[in-house]
Amino acid sequence: MPKSSRRSWLKQNLALAAAVSTVPLATSCGLDSTTMSPGKLQLAMHLSLRDRDRLKLCQQMGVTHAITGAPFWGIGPNQYEAAAKKMVADFAEAGFKIAGIEGHPVRFGNIKLGTEGRDEEIRNTNAAIEALSKAGVDMICYNFMAGLGWYRTKYDIPERGGALTSEFYIEDAKKEGLTRLGEVSEDKMWDNLTYFLEGIMPTAEKFNMKMAAHPDDPPISPLRGISRIFTSADNFRRIMNIAPSPMNGVTFCQANFRAMGEDIYKVAKEFGDMGKIFFVHFRDIEGQKERFHETFHDNGPTDMGKMLKIYADSGLTIPVRPDHAPTLSGESEGSRGYGMQGKIFAFGYMIGLMESNRISFE
Repeated sequence: MPKSSRRSWLKQNLALAAAVSTVPLATSCGLDSTTMSPGKLQLAMHLSLRDRDRLKLCQQMGVTHAITGAPFWGIGPNQYEAAAKKMVADFAEAGFKIAGIEGHPVRFGNIKLGTEGRDEEIRNTNAAIEALSKAGVDMICYNFMAGLGWYRTKYDIPERGGALTSEFYIEDAKKEGLTRLGEVSEDKMWDNLTYFLEGIMPTAEKFNMKMAAHPDDPPISPLRGISRIFTSADNFRRIMNIAPSPMNGVTFCQANFRAMGEDIYKVAKEFGDMGKIFFVHFRDIEGQKERFHETFHDNGPTDMGKMLKIYADSGLTIPVRPDHAPTLSGESEGSRGYGMQGKIFAFGYMIGLMESNRISFE
C-alpha cells in the first residue's frame, strides 16, 4: 500500500476509533441503535458492601447494578426507612444502583409454614416494602422454600477442564430422610402462600414494589417431606392469579424452569410479553429435576443468546445476573457456585451475546 494511502487509511480508522469510544457500551461494536431490541437489560451482581475487592472488580467488568440483601435484620420497623436510604446511598457511593433485594427482607419462616408469628412477619414485610420503595428500590426477589433453601447433594462434580460444579440427585436426597418439620402438604403450602400474597400485595401496589417469585431449587416436591409449589409454569400462572396485580411476577431462573421440563423459550416469551418477568437468573444445567448438574454458561443445552433476546424483545428493562458459576482453578471449593472467577467468564460471555444480538444493556 502506498504511504499516502496508508496514512489516509490510518487517519480514517483513528477517527472511527475515537467515535466508537464515545458511544454508550450498548451501541459499541458498530451497532446501530435503531436496530436494537426494545428492552434494556441491566448487568447485575449479588453484592455486599463489605467485600470491597469484589465491588471494584465488578466495576472493572462493567457491572452497573447491585442485587443485595435488605439491612433490616436485627432492627425494628421504625428504623427500616433510615437503614434502606443509607444502604442505597452507600451503594451509589461505591458506583452501583440497587436493582433489587434478593432474599427475604425480614424474617419469613412462619409465613412459609403458616405458624404462629406469621402476622407479625407480614406486618414487617409490608413495612420493609414501604421503606425500600421510599429509598428508591422497586423489586424484591423472594422464595417460598420452607425449611430447606436451594439444595444440592454434591458440590464436586467435574465440568470442563476440571472446574467443579454442583449436582442434585433425588436418590441421594432421600437418604437424608425427613427434616425436623416432618411432612408438609402442598395444600398447606398453597394456603400459606395465599395468606401471604393477600396480606402484602395491596402494600406492594401502593408503593410500586415488584414481588418477583423465585422457583424452588430444585423444583421437586416433596423434598425430604416438605412440599414445594414453585415447581412448574402452571403453578406460576396460579401464583399470579391468586393475587392478580402488576406487582405479582417472576424471577425467571432459567435453570430451574429447564429442570421443570418446560419449554423455557416459550414460557419466557409468555411471561415476558405479560410484563411478568421482573428479574433473570442467567444460568444453565444438564439434566432434569430428579438429577442435574450445573454447567458453564456456554456449555449447557440452552441457547443463551436466544433467552436474552426473548427478554429484550419483550420490551423489558430488568436486571440480569449470572447466578451460579463453576469453581475454577485457584478458587476455594467452599465457594459453591459463588466464586468470582466463574462470574468473570459469565459476564464476558453474557455481554458478548448481548452485543451480537443487538440487545441494549447498561
